[in-house]
Amino acid sequence: MPRRVDDWLRQADKDLKHARNALRDGDYEWSCFAAQQAAEKALKALYHSLGGESLGHSTLKMLNDLPLDIKPHKELLKKAANLDKLYIPSRYPNGFDWGAPMDYFGRDDAEKAISDAEDIISYAKSHIFK
Repeated sequence: MPRRVDDWLRQADKDLKHARNALRDGDYEWSCFAAQQAAEKALKALYHSLGGESLGHSTLKMLNDLPLDIKPHKELLKKAANLDKLYIPSRYPNGFDWGAPMDYFGRDDAEKAISDAEDIISYAKSHIFK
């Protein structure tokens, strides 16, 4: 399997930039989704650096499945769980009984998602072996 660490990291950084831009533009639901994607891709980079691969989209599962010597603290796991909650409802109207994602997500949600993603990306980068 080819090592794609840099590709995953570059895309994670670009997705985080998109999350910030969407926040600035008031597209809070897209900001939330992009933040989740940024964290997910940074963790996929970490898995590639360890010689493995992680399937799926759950950042919480990815963090929980890491080797014991680099297991994150519980606070980071909470941040991952918060981001995972954004994966579907930030994009699809059928994630709610009524309305569209844009009716449910606000500035505070986007700011929290970006902050959580930044922490997960920082963690992933600090454990990547190139």
